[in-house]
Amino acid sequence: MIILALVFFPVLLAFAWAKESAWNGQTPSGTDTPGPFRPYYVPPGAKSYDSSSPLIHFTGSWVDSFNNMYVATTLRWTDEKGAAARMTFVGTGIEWFGGLDRSHGIAAVFIDGKKVQEIDTWSNVSRKQQRIFWTFNLPYGKHTIKVRNLGQGRVDSPVIDIDAFVVTEGHTILPQTLDLSNAAPQPGEFQSFTSQTQWTLQQKGVTGVSAMQLTVISDTHVLIIDKVEHNPLSIGGHPAWAALFNLRTHAVRPLKVESNSFCAGGTFLSNGTLINVGGNPVVGGYTSAADFGDLDGLQAVRIFEPCPSASAAHCNIYENHSRIRMASPRWYNTVIRISDGSAMIVGGSKKGGWMNNETVNNPTIEYWPPKSIHNSMGLPIHLPFLVRTLNANLFPIVFTLPDDRIFMAANQDAIIYDWRTNQERPLPRIPNECRVTYPMAAAGLLLPLSPEDGYTAEILLCGGSTIDDKKPGYEISSQDSASSQCSRLVLTDQGIAAGWAVEQMPEARHMPDAVLLPTGEVLIVNGAGTGISGYGNVINQVGQSNADHPVLTPVLYDPTASAGQRFSSEGMRSSEIPRMYHSVATLTPNGDIMVAGSNPNLDRSEVKYGTEYRVEWVGPPYMNKNRPLVHKPPKALLYGQNLTLSVKFPSSTAKARNIKVALMDLGFVTHAVHANSRLVYLSSSLVSDGHSLQITGPPRPAVYPPGPGWIYVIVDNVPSVGFQVMVGNGDGPPVDHTAWDNLLKMTAVGQYEASK
Repeated sequence: MIILALVFFPVLLAFAWAKESAWNGQTPSGTDTPGPFRPYYVPPGAKSYDSSSPLIHFTGSWVDSFNNMYVATTLRWTDEKGAAARMTFVGTGIEWFGGLDRSHGIAAVFIDGKKVQEIDTWSNVSRKQQRIFWTFNLPYGKHTIKVRNLGQGRVDSPVIDIDAFVVTEGHTILPQTLDLSNAAPQPGEFQSFTSQTQWTLQQKGVTGVSAMQLTVISDTHVLIIDKVEHNPLSIGGHPAWAALFNLRTHAVRPLKVESNSFCAGGTFLSNGTLINVGGNPVVGGYTSAADFGDLDGLQAVRIFEPCPSASAAHCNIYENHSRIRMASPRWYNTVIRISDGSAMIVGGSKKGGWMNNETVNNPTIEYWPPKSIHNSMGLPIHLPFLVRTLNANLFPIVFTLPDDRIFMAANQDAIIYDWRTNQERPLPRIPNECRVTYPMAAAGLLLPLSPEDGYTAEILLCGGSTIDDKKPGYEISSQDSASSQCSRLVLTDQGIAAGWAVEQMPEARHMPDAVLLPTGEVLIVNGAGTGISGYGNVINQVGQSNADHPVLTPVLYDPTASAGQRFSSEGMRSSEIPRMYHSVATLTPNGDIMVAGSNPNLDRSEVKYGTEYRVEWVGPPYMNKNRPLVHKPPKALLYGQNLTLSVKFPSSTAKARNIKVALMDLGFVTHAVHANSRLVYLSSSLVSDGHSLQITGPPRPAVYPPGPGWIYVIVDNVPSVGFQVMVGNGDGPPVDHTAWDNLLKMTAVGQYEASK
């Protein structure tokens, strides 16, 4: 293993495989035979300079080699200590590509005269066209990279080589840290109520793989999953499409994934295991991001076991499609955890594409682990709602309700589904012809649940589009307006009879992310003001994006405020990073909001609305205040259990009167869907000693399904750092071996590919 220094980008590369495999190769045009999927790639908007370029200046003794395995068939190498290669370029990033093998040694990399990394290019496996070094966080302008052979390594006279430099010319970026704590509101900002202090915005870290899917796995790490494409982070000699991002150090460790996880869904189970399900098939006959890999991801169930280690050194994704798979192919499915701790997998398409249609629609649900419920014997269960809601019904908005039923919204419609009786209850249609699911994606949330009103459920839907989902792509424009509508529905008989209450956001958005804060407020970030989700499908595309006019200013929504007074962008500054299709945002255990992703492209791109790897951190005003501190927090919470928390209250709030305890699921985030996102306020009371809180676990699994959660103590609207607990007894969900065996008997690995 090789650890790269932390100055520009902390990366851990793995070179442990015994041989170079072509299993995740790309299929060149005109052939059905996969070739090696190497890291070397020149995205649109970047430029490559091979080793023969006159812009690369060599000092010392270098040798030219020629081979079809090299970029432009040429490579220069040196075994002379102190020999160096230098290139001056204009842009925001640069990548150095070369070889790895047992003859190689350690090189020093300098940017603008400053040594930023020492890199060991030795590898037990010989590999070509490898990404040795990269950085994308340079301010736009003129820079110089220098690579020097240090003459150190595991062999005498160690070699380094230069195959190519690839320069990223495009992004204009924020400074590495932008502190806006003293910023004034921007002219024209929508303001309705007064915040006590200003918000902060910082840009720190890069993800290494495009952040299409994201979930918090511990107090130190988030898991990021992408589709198969030419990400700069590598593993096993090829680009990675999954990684662990360290919330504290911003280091990134690539993870091995065997199948294409393009547009998969995910959830934690009751024992803390994460499943990531579905994806994209292998597409033969032409090269695209969708046709790398020999393993069809459509039926995949990828397993990520609980991994609380601060180093995350042994965290891995496991796949075994012969024994662990879904019964049917699913792309753009939504996955939630239900009250018995298992996963309900909802809808999707039978293959990758864009708009759903009756030919590829998968209007079913299935469970993981498989169930025999409703005589299904582990096979899919038909859901008429997913037929009625064609075409715009991918990634449906789904939440488990406190009465153990399921809320679902897709297109313009919504239902309550009773999974135990297999019955649908129609709900009022979403007003004003607003569509809320892909490719007209809105944000959907289950608003905070509280014992004070008996855990009454209320749904919030914000954004989306009124574009007719029956229109072909050539009649839809990237300039068509998104919707500014927010709709709320109380899920009681009286609330359903009253129908949806409608209000308007300050700006229209589709593809927004709505993030629940421990305070009960909602931060709405990301998205576009015009167009539609996806890429390469409509007229007036911007780059490949189907959307335009990124919405750069977050807005805070207070669901408890009076109508007309709920939205504010006071104290917030606009980002300079467009967060379009394939963007994500999540609350972190620390209480700030991590914002990442954006990639409306078939493969990595550096043109307008290109592939985005930079991470931003939005800090609510409470981050700069004295915060409660929980001593020796518990690791488990049973239903109805009384626990005592030892809390150090801020001195300024010694006589606080407003104390709440929030139990939160931070969700599995992708495509504006925050599956399982949940905030349950626990019953709590201040103990007479003034330093302790007694809290009571949720009354039943339907209020908070068994599995991992995060507890924040909130004092006068200032939350503590969250700590992780296991809600319930920590057992896995029930396993029906008869249903599982029948699923394996009645289905096959990659069955879509065999039948298409």
